[in-house]
Amino acid sequence: MPETNRQVLLQRRPNGMPAPEDFAIVDAPLPEPGEGQVLLRGIYLSLDPYMRGRISGQRSYAKPTELGDVIEGRVVGQVARSRHYGFKEGDYAFGGYGWQTYSAVDGRGLTKLDPAAAPMSTALGILGMPGLTAYVGLKTIGQPKAGEIVVVSAASGAVGAVAGQLAKREGCRVVGIAGGADKCRYVTDELGFDACLDHRRELGAALDAACPKGIDVYFENVGGAVQRAVYPRLNDFGRMIMCGMISEYNDVEPQPGPSLVAAVRKRLRIQGFIVSDHAASRPEYLAMAAPLVRSGAIKYREDIVDGIDNAPAAFIGLLQGKNFGKLIVKLGADPTR
Repeated sequence: MPETNRQVLLQRRPNGMPAPEDFAIVDAPLPEPGEGQVLLRGIYLSLDPYMRGRISGQRSYAKPTELGDVIEGRVVGQVARSRHYGFKEGDYAFGGYGWQTYSAVDGRGLTKLDPAAAPMSTALGILGMPGLTAYVGLKTIGQPKAGEIVVVSAASGAVGAVAGQLAKREGCRVVGIAGGADKCRYVTDELGFDACLDHRRELGAALDAACPKGIDVYFENVGGAVQRAVYPRLNDFGRMIMCGMISEYNDVEPQPGPSLVAAVRKRLRIQGFIVSDHAASRPEYLAMAAPLVRSGAIKYREDIVDGIDNAPAAFIGLLQGKNFGKLIVKLGADPTR
């Protein structure tokens, strides 16, 4: 076991798009687990768009990362030392903390993982927070019905890919929006969407062609120009699932939004949600999704970056749409692969 813990700290708050200088990579003493805690050796770290809000310092639904602190993030790893009765050395678990190679965490917040049931990295993606996000958004807000038209932005991403596949299982026509021909091909050829539109091209006419009868449900992950193209094409009683707006997270000034007059006239439902408010739905989601993932009925893609030193650049790339699938940083060796 090493004597030091590699960490990524927040060095300054970003102004607009984060820059490498906003992060500091340091070696700290290896943490010592206290009573009831576990020392977890990180194997995979999840990088997610919500982290941009945590480093901004703005008031939000969760406490922001303070300057000089380890940046927020969830980790899958292996128990290196345990002072909790429920875990022993060598166990695999989800619930490690932060952009660092080792973390001392309360054993009550850890979930033991069985690598034989599913690859451990899926606990950060399709069988983790992103998958649950897609499920909750569709079930509680979108409520798609067979024959309806569902549009999903960021369709090749961790949330959008699951949302579209679940909508297809409900008998909907599903149209994805993604960035670039390769991602669009993946969305249709691998994920099984009915169509996928490249947001880098003229989107309005493409939406009219793909959705000639309008749009019933919109799963919003992007915001900005994509949202402005989709919104006027929502049908009466349409539902707009406000999950995220990654294209606007680095804006210094807010972008113009669509007129909400149509929300009254069309009786639209526009609702935001935070997946942590729906933690009780996790067992229900896993019971449904895990067998489908194992059988290949629901597909996923991971974009794995090697080494914690590359986490800042990978995160910046995530905000620029450079990742292809669920973005994960490999922190250390995975003995199960």
